[in-house]
Amino acid sequence: MNAASDLRFFTSSDGELAYGDAGAGDLVVLLHSGFVDHRVFEAQIPALASAGYRVIAPDVRGHGASANATRPFRWADDLAALLRHLDAGPAALVGVSMGGAIATDTVLEHPELVRAVVVSGAATSEFEYTDPWVRQVQAEQARALGASDVEGWVAAFLRFVPGEHRTLDDVDPAVLTRLREMALGTLAKHTPDEENHHVPMTDTWSRVPKIDVPVLTVNGALDAPDLIAEAERLARTVPDGRCATVEGTAHYPNMERPDAFNAIVTGFLGSL
Repeated sequence: MNAASDLRFFTSSDGELAYGDAGAGDLVVLLHSGFVDHRVFEAQIPALASAGYRVIAPDVRGHGASANATRPFRWADDLAALLRHLDAGPAALVGVSMGGAIATDTVLEHPELVRAVVVSGAATSEFEYTDPWVRQVQAEQARALGASDVEGWVAAFLRFVPGEHRTLDDVDPAVLTRLREMALGTLAKHTPDEENHHVPMTDTWSRVPKIDVPVLTVNGALDAPDLIAEAERLARTVPDGRCATVEGTAHYPNMERPDAFNAIVTGFLGSL
């Protein structure tokens, strides 16, 4: 499920949204991080499909092969529309970074569509970075974007992969190449001055205690401390939350140590 020809398309109220569909069984939806696409999960899709799950892997609006927004939208509503179109579920949602926030937002807004949530390096979409290193990298991204410096932006984006205490030399070059390719593809869909139609969700944390499905957080041990802390806060706040850690990885444990990540996720799904 890597080539564009393998994707299916759902005609939403604002353009076509792309998704991959593999396997058969209980529904698992994989939600990718920001600026990339469903191929972030190329090690998870076949593993989960072979384990007896139907795996849906969307390209979030404005990413990959999915349409850009032309009107206000929310991530959770796009996902809910896709799940209703598929008439399948409820689904276990598995999200990395931005995808984790989408998963949590969706269970808050559309609880009838969700039976479990797995988030990695994320909590809800209401999050303000306080870690000085994270804020520095974000500032580098903003400066590069303002100067239309694509290479500078990608370089700053890739700094999140190893985390604060490693360098890019510590990461498998194949992982960096894949992320770079996906980020460049999503950047090419946009212009620096285009309007941002995404509508942020509000008042999420006050509703988190009402989440009544199992929640698992899977953090890379070397990820930014505030990202880990927010994920752990999510697990503590829901009635049925638990945490797992993947050693030797930062923001992309599913790509750096896919076997460990897959074992944690399939173990959790098998317990539902």
